[in-house]
Amino acid sequence: PIKICILGPPAVGKSSIAEELSKYYKLHHIKLKDVISEAIAKLEEIVAPKERAEGEEEGEEEQEDEDRVEDAQELLDGVKDNMEQSAGRLEDQYIIRFMKEKLRSMPCRNQGYVLDGFPKTYDQAKDLFTHEDEEEEEEIRGKMFPFDKLIIPEFVCALDASDEFLKERVINLPESFVAGTHYSQDRFLRALSNYRDINTEDETVLNYFDEIEVHPIHIDVGKLEDAQNRLAIKQLIKEIGEPRNYGLTDEEKVEEERKAAGERLAREAAEEEERQRHEAVEMAERVARWEEWNKRLEEVKREERELLEAQSIPLRNYLMTYVMPTLMQGLNECCKVRPEDPVDFLAEYLFKNNPEMQ
Repeated sequence: PIKICILGPPAVGKSSIAEELSKYYKLHHIKLKDVISEAIAKLEEIVAPKERAEGEEEGEEEQEDEDRVEDAQELLDGVKDNMEQSAGRLEDQYIIRFMKEKLRSMPCRNQGYVLDGFPKTYDQAKDLFTHEDEEEEEEIRGKMFPFDKLIIPEFVCALDASDEFLKERVINLPESFVAGTHYSQDRFLRALSNYRDINTEDETVLNYFDEIEVHPIHIDVGKLEDAQNRLAIKQLIKEIGEPRNYGLTDEEKVEEERKAAGERLAREAAEEEERQRHEAVEMAERVARWEEWNKRLEEVKREERELLEAQSIPLRNYLMTYVMPTLMQGLNECCKVRPEDPVDFLAEYLFKNNPEMQ
């Protein structure tokens, strides 16, 4: 994933450029103030009292939790004491610790980041990016020393502009935007003066990146004459290249889940509609087949009746000619004589009076 560090004096446009790059490359925009606030909030969450279920015994895992809470409480107390003594500012040891934890988090390692305006000094950069397991005192200054490849930025952008350009830019900012920020006149001039002092030393943060062969991309914002920094952003995108991210951001995951849910619902609705249509077609076909079957059944019954009637004519003629006359005479005679066994009498009569035997 892409890892970018944006450096430069106050009001040069670091945050706006970092914001645009994070959107374009879908990276995490890391600001020092947010990292500190997030770290303090996590510590406060850890040390917050948790209720134990009734009857639950204390085990080895709970002992580890207690140790973790104690460590968090100790760190939180140290942070708050330090901020109280330093008028709200935090010492580098805490800043480096929180920032290193942020850069080593899975989202930053898997999806990349844009580091906004930090580190500011050579020592901060060294402490932040040096690999802890391999950190050793260097015998020779300038020799490449081990650094943490998981968190080191791939691209470093060094923005700059003249003091006159930066002052003019701050003066032209709306009053509502300046109020309560570091862009107020006194705070801005102090921050600018401090930045120039730091970056006139022999060891600057840019020297650190040169030493580890991550050579900064220098852009003079003042010469571009672009208040929205569009040209600077375009130049950086050209240097960095096309987006190449290994994972989705949280917002993209939510959007993907939303789209997947919508597609699933649409697919289910289409499948249900198709099923109902198919069932309606099948029902119509069944009704048509049933009607056709009944129609053919009636036709078969009619043909059978006609066939039976046609086949029964010769038999009827024969009975009427040769059987019925003698049978009627026998029945009449049976009625007159009234024998004890009418059936035997009738059979004997038919046998004796059979016209063919006579």
